[in-house]
Amino acid sequence: MSNAIIHLENVYKAYYMGKQAIPVLKGISLEIFKNEYVALMGPSGSGKSTLMNILGCLDSPTAGRYILNGNDVSKMADDSLADVRNKEIGFVFQQFNLLPRLTAAENVALPLVYAGIPKKQRTEMAMSVLEKVSLTDRSHHKPNELSGGQCQRVAIARALVNNPSIILADEPTGNLDSKTSIEIMDIFGAIQAAGNTVVLVTHEEDIANYAYRVVRLRDGLIETDKRRERAVAHQ
Repeated sequence: MSNAIIHLENVYKAYYMGKQAIPVLKGISLEIFKNEYVALMGPSGSGKSTLMNILGCLDSPTAGRYILNGNDVSKMADDSLADVRNKEIGFVFQQFNLLPRLTAAENVALPLVYAGIPKKQRTEMAMSVLEKVSLTDRSHHKPNELSGGQCQRVAIARALVNNPSIILADEPTGNLDSKTSIEIMDIFGAIQAAGNTVVLVTHEEDIANYAYRVVRLRDGLIETDKRRERAVAHQ
């Protein structure tokens, strides 16, 4: 076994409509190492969303193995998966998924509530990660008082607060204008430079150009997997 944070071995995923199996992933083998910055790409229907759901422990493979940070999560029960998800993975979504009644700091602290961390410590940890995304001055504001870019920064801070093994971002700039998208991608670059592993799902080439490795899917298989020395977007 390698020292990869993510180790997928011949992973298949099929969905059933009645008795008919519809294959989505058709034997994916992939390794992602600590501090890598990977973009997953592919046209609609290529399987990239399904692969992201498996990587994020939101779904389990029909066949094959998924080792996440040394744990075989492919056969885990839902409650064990939820526990792994909360400890190991920080999610950033296109829709931000912030709770409207909570302040920025309270939204960031949410994963810590599930982890059973006391309130005073939660607040300190939330403020510390809000500082990393330059939002301490907006910590008491609710989502409807923030811009789209600020909401996404709150979502990134929430993903970081548990110090997860990987940051998984699904189309993180899909709802943002191009100037704000660049600011958000710069934050992901800083997160990766600080030692985090970042996996980005996108269909936009200019966003994928921020990554150091691009894995392209087509028809449920890996079509290409290319590494480069530096991100194209920063050249």
